[in-house]
Amino acid sequence: MFEQPPHPASPLQASDANPQKHRKGMSRLWHALGYSVAGLRAGWHETAFRQELLASAVLLPAAFWLGNTWMETAMLAGTVILIMIVELLNTGIETAIDRIGPEWHDLSKRAKDMGSAAVLLSLILCAGTWSMALLHKLPG
Repeated sequence: MFEQPPHPASPLQASDANPQKHRKGMSRLWHALGYSVAGLRAGWHETAFRQELLASAVLLPAAFWLGNTWMETAMLAGTVILIMIVELLNTGIETAIDRIGPEWHDLSKRAKDMGSAAVLLSLILCAGTWSMALLHKLPG
């Protein structure tokens, strides 16, 4: 009833356009690490990520002081790292939207707003977790 159109003689596969898809084992891991480091470097050029990374230089060691158990320490440190993860994802969304085009579009705005909201929620989670841990640790 509904026939698929014939495929072109030599379709461009995702693996043809991306050499990473052909790599295996340690070579794949090594190159993936390089891409991750490049992503962190790109993130460093974003003011918000840079601020969060610098704050983490204080908060991550403080998590070891504030946490009484490994679980508390992991929760405190995890909320700090989560902020940076969400910020990188938000920046990726914004970059992809900007790549599509500079003109205003409702869907582009929604995508950027949702990414920003995700960052806000991660900040609220972190602030709440740290506030409760500090209240628990302080005498009185």
